[in-house]
Amino acid sequence: MSTTIRRYVQAVVDQAGIEAQREGATTIEAQHLLLAIATEPEANTQQALSAAGLDYEGIRTALQREFEQSLGVAGVSLATSDMTTRPGAGHARPTKLGASAKLALERGLGKRRGESRPLHLLLGILQAEKGTVPRALETAGINQSELTMRVIEQLTVHDD
Repeated sequence: MSTTIRRYVQAVVDQAGIEAQREGATTIEAQHLLLAIATEPEANTQQALSAAGLDYEGIRTALQREFEQSLGVAGVSLATSDMTTRPGAGHARPTKLGASAKLALERGLGKRRGESRPLHLLLGILQAEKGTVPRALETAGINQSELTMRVIEQLTVHDD
């Protein structure tokens, strides 16, 4: 892995730790990586996200809706509860990667023979079939398969 991609991944993981802390998570997960990618000024990832109508606020809103829907499935409504933030918000910033973040990194960057790029990390996140990110994208009306294919096409174009 080149120094450039290492710096990018480190910046994303650092920002993802901040995102995890904001929501009170004890580990960094794929959704935190996705939020962090949306804050990074990397043109190709920004282009892929914006082409799908996603930006930081859109992703955050989709994740909040997914959270509320998941609570609803469990019979909890934020409208009737006194929860203004998620449990644990304000704890120390997590530095440990959770299972979904590890899988995203492995899928995106793990066994690449060629040069890794920021789009590979985004692709690793988007390739998840289950979990918070796919549910949040569905909630936002984003076709995950189309977005994934768009990222693959961008990677292919840049490989030529």
